Order: sequence, then C-alpha cells, then structure tokens
Amino acid sequence: MPPQAKNNTEYKLQRILEYNQNLRQQLDLPRVKVSYASSLIIEYVQSTKDYLVPSVWGPAGPADPFVVKNRGCGECIIV
Repeated sequence: MPPQAKNNTEYKLQRILEYNQNLRQQLDLPRVKVSYASSLIIEYVQSTKDYLVPSVWGPAGPADPFVVKNRGCGECIIV
C-alpha cells in the first residue's frame, strides 16, 4: 500500500471515530418528549403578555416596554 493511501485510510478512520464519538455524546443528552415541550410553549405563550399583539391582550398601558419615553423637551439637538 502506498504511503499516501495509508495516510488517507488513517485519516478516514480518524474522522469516523470522531463522528462516532460525537454521536455517543448526542445520545447521552437528556431528551424531552415533544408533547411535553409543546405544552410548556403553550403555557408560556398563554401566560406571558405580548404587548405587540394588543388585539389579544388589550392596551399595555404604562407597563409597555416598547413605548418610547420622551425625555426633556422632546427636541433633538445636533452639535
């Protein structure tokens, strides 16, 4: 076997071993069922007010974080 072919074979083996190791690490990750994750998302969406959708939540009032608050006299001075 020529030296270059041996190097290529060793390189391919190394890549396969690294890929296998990555797959084993992914297998060890904790899993969550889709139904459980979906129920968490639905619960969050229903309980968290979205001020950008006033038709659902109504006007935000003073607690709206997206309202631009005027400071000073409201003029822009460029120097």
